[in-house]
Order: sequence, then C-alpha cells, then structure tokens
Amino acid sequence: MNNALIQLLVLAGIAVFLILKLRSVLGTREGFEKPPLPPEDARPGPVQQRKFDVIEGGPDRDITDHVAEGSPSAAALSAMKQAEPSFSVNTFLQGARGAYEMILMAFERGDLSQVKAFLSPEVYESFASAVRAREEQGLTVEASFVGLRELALHDATFDQATREGEVTVRFVGELTSVVRNKAGEVIEGSPTEVKRQRDVWTFARRMGAADPNWQLVATGE
Repeated sequence: MNNALIQLLVLAGIAVFLILKLRSVLGTREGFEKPPLPPEDARPGPVQQRKFDVIEGGPDRDITDHVAEGSPSAAALSAMKQAEPSFSVNTFLQGARGAYEMILMAFERGDLSQVKAFLSPEVYESFASAVRAREEQGLTVEASFVGLRELALHDATFDQATREGEVTVRFVGELTSVVRNKAGEVIEGSPTEVKRQRDVWTFARRMGAADPNWQLVATGE
C-alpha cells in the first residue's frame, strides 16, 4: 500500500471511533427532542409573579354619599341593609321626596284621607287637629307645590331588637299658599309669592316587613 492509502484508513478508523464515543455520551436522537437541560445550578429560578392586594368591600357609596363614613348614622343604615338586603338609601330618599309633596299638600288642602296610611297615629292626629282648628275658624287654604329646593338625610337609627329603622330627612320645599277667611278675603299669603317651607321629618319602618311603606312618625323644623 502506498502512504496515501494508509493515511486514509487511519483517518477513517479515528472517525468511526469518535462517532461511537459520541453516541455513548449523547444518545441517539430521532425526530424532534428538547435540547438537554443545563445543570440545575445554572437554571433560572421560578418566575416571580406580581401579587396584587385585592381590596374587598370598601365604603358603600349608597350610604357614604349621604352620611359620613363611620358615623352612627352610617352604622344604622348598614344594619338596615343587613336586615333587608334590598334596602337602598337612594331609593328611600326618592320615595321620601314624593311622600313629602303628597303629605304636605294634603295637609294644606285639609284632606288627609289619601295619606293616612303613611302617617303614624300620633302624627295623623296632630295634623287632623290642625285641620279641624282651621275649619272651625272658617279658614280655607289654597296651595300649590312649586318644587323641592333641598333634601338631605339628617340622621338614622336602627333598633336591633325590634328591627325598626328610623331615617330623619331635612326638606326645604317651595310653594304658594293663600289663606282665606269665611268671606273669601286673603288674610295670609299670596297666590304669586313663592314661600319656602322648612321641615325635618322622621320616617320609620320595620326592616324586612312585607309592607314596603314607611310611616311619618315625627315632624319638626
């Protein structure tokens, strides 16, 4: 053999030896395989996911829009909601707005029959007594409701034992009112002059009761 052939055979033998050596270390790959993992000490640690603090609950805007957070009135309104989950302060105040106009005008006209169910016995008797006194003097009242200038929740209480809630509301209404004597003469007011009527009314109801209506239980200025 010449030298070139001998060198070729030697190189071929070395190549076969290297291939067999590599197979014993790496194994045989068939198709797609994941690349070998790096040593554990060289692997990246677990991804740290950001944690967000979840604030549950928070102030009840239906309450804190009307009374100070943490106040006794706020605690009372919250207790009413626990006793009756469907109770809403906003909805109550909308009803109080309508009740104020209805009751006030019924009193001015001297006809309480339509609002008796919304008055406690004590308040009804007080209003009825004033109406009777006017009638005995031969006085009549002509009134027209112009609008409500102010409505604000003033106070709230709740009795856990009886489940009775009381909400006090401050009203400033505007109306025209004329008082006439037996002869029809105007002795007070004017049909064109708008006057302001300031009232502080307290409404009460047993929370959770089937009857959804609140009753007027106290009046003041």
